[in-house]
Amino acid sequence: MTGHGVRGEVTGISLAPHAPLPDWRALAADRSVTFASISVTENSNWVDRLAAAQLADAVQAGVYAGIRHRGRPGAPQDQARHVVQVGKSLGAFTPGTLAPTLDARAEGLDDRFVRTWIRTLRQEAVIRRVLVYAEVEHWHRRFRPEKWADDDVVLWSAWHNGVPGRAGWFHPRLGLHEHTADGRIGHHALVYPFTLTDVLV
Repeated sequence: MTGHGVRGEVTGISLAPHAPLPDWRALAADRSVTFASISVTENSNWVDRLAAAQLADAVQAGVYAGIRHRGRPGAPQDQARHVVQVGKSLGAFTPGTLAPTLDARAEGLDDRFVRTWIRTLRQEAVIRRVLVYAEVEHWHRRFRPEKWADDDVVLWSAWHNGVPGRAGWFHPRLGLHEHTADGRIGHHALVYPFTLTDVLV
């Protein structure tokens, strides 16, 4: 895999479950990837053990990596507690890591689910910063983030237009844009005026 950023530019990737193994040290060394969101948990009981190991490898290589949870309808408290239980053992809530991400694309997830998931995760993990990822059409039609997106929530829009930072939708808390995807690996950029610090724990 080759990097999609120039030297010094803040760029990121996301890994779906069972995604190919990146060479984290090489990515960190040539600065083609600054941050990474790795899908480790799903629902209230599933863990991708290989992805969990990748999270540790990425952090060790100097990439700002974080845990991603693929939400499923029902039991948002249980799902958030599952993320915290797994994430604590991986050091996923350590200052300087990418904030935990809720992948909210599944049908049946709504504002109530997202609000409850965020509240529970914050209580259990004792952190504030949380990222919420969804397709651009979900932001337009399904979610109303003004109901739950405070100053410590950063929204993440997937719109594959190939133009980093132009996410096809605007909100004051929109800070990340997935602009392209290669198979199970997404490529991401910050949305101005957000900085790397704004998306870290």
